Amino acid sequence: MIPRPLDRIVARLLGRAGPLPQPRIAGPMAALIAIMVFLSVLAGAAGLGLAGTSSALDRQMAGRVTIQIVAADPAVRAAEAAAAEAVVRRLPQALSVARVPDSEVASLVQPWLGTLGNDLPLPALIDVELADGGVPTLRRALRPVAPSALIDEHARWLGPVNRLVSALSGLAGALVLLIGIATAATVVLAARGALDTHRGTVEVLHLLGATDRQIARLFERRFALDALLGGVAGFLAGVAVLLMLGRLVVAVRSDLLGTTVSSGSGFALLLTVPLAAALVATVSARMTILRVLRRML
Repeated sequence: MIPRPLDRIVARLLGRAGPLPQPRIAGPMAALIAIMVFLSVLAGAAGLGLAGTSSALDRQMAGRVTIQIVAADPAVRAAEAAAAEAVVRRLPQALSVARVPDSEVASLVQPWLGTLGNDLPLPALIDVELADGGVPTLRRALRPVAPSALIDEHARWLGPVNRLVSALSGLAGALVLLIGIATAATVVLAARGALDTHRGTVEVLHLLGATDRQIARLFERRFALDALLGGVAGFLAGVAVLLMLGRLVVAVRSDLLGTTVSSGSGFALLLTVPLAAALVATVSARMTILRVLRRML
C-alpha cells in the first residue's frame, strides 16, 4: 500500500489529466450504457410478457375441449346435445361443463357468414374442462348417445401458438444476453482507450510506487459511476415506453395480451438490469486495465 498522501496525488494526477469522461449522463460512455440498458429493459419485458402468455396458454389448453353436435336435423341435434351434456356431467373426469347458447354460436360466425336464417344449421357446442387423461373416456361415453359429436381439443390448435410464443420468449432472453456481451465489449474498448491516453501518467504513478490495483481502482470507479448513471437513465426511458405500451394493451381488452403487462415480480427483475450493467462495466474495466498494466511492465 502506498501512503495516503501519495494516494491523493494519484487521484489528482488522473483527475487533472481528465482521460475519462466526467461522471455525468452526457458522457459518451454513459450514453452507450443508457442505450444498452434501454434495449435490455424492452427485450426483458417482452420476454417476461411472452413467458406469462405461454403460461396462460398452458392453463387454457389443459383439459379444455369443445364438443360439437353437427347433426343436420334440428330435432336430432337438440336431442343429441341434451344427451351428450347429461352424459358428460356424470363423468368423474369432467371438471366443468357449459352449453354454449345458440345465439352465441350465431354471433361467433356472424363476422364471416353474416346474419344467418333458419335454413343453415349451426352445430350445438358444449365447452368441457377435463382432468388429465379424460379425453378417451369422453369419446367412449359420447359414441352411443351422440353419434354426430365431434371433439375439438384446444391443445390441437393452440399448441403451435404456444410453441411460437415460447420460442419468442427464449429469443428475447438471448437478446438480453447478447446486449450484455456487447456492453462488456464496449467497456473493454473504452478502458483500453482511456489507459492509452493516460499511458504517460500511469508510468509516472508506477515510479511513485502505485500498484496496478490502485491505478485500476481509480479507473473503475469512474466507469462504474458512468455505467450506473447511464443505466438509471436507460431504465427510466424503458419503463416510460413500457407504461405507454401497457395503456395500449389495456385498451385492446384482450385476456391473452393482458398477460404481457409486467407484474410486480417482473418489474423487480427488470430493476436489476441497470445494476447488472454497472457491475458488468466495473468488472470489465477492472479486468481489462489490470491485463494491460501487466503488459506495460
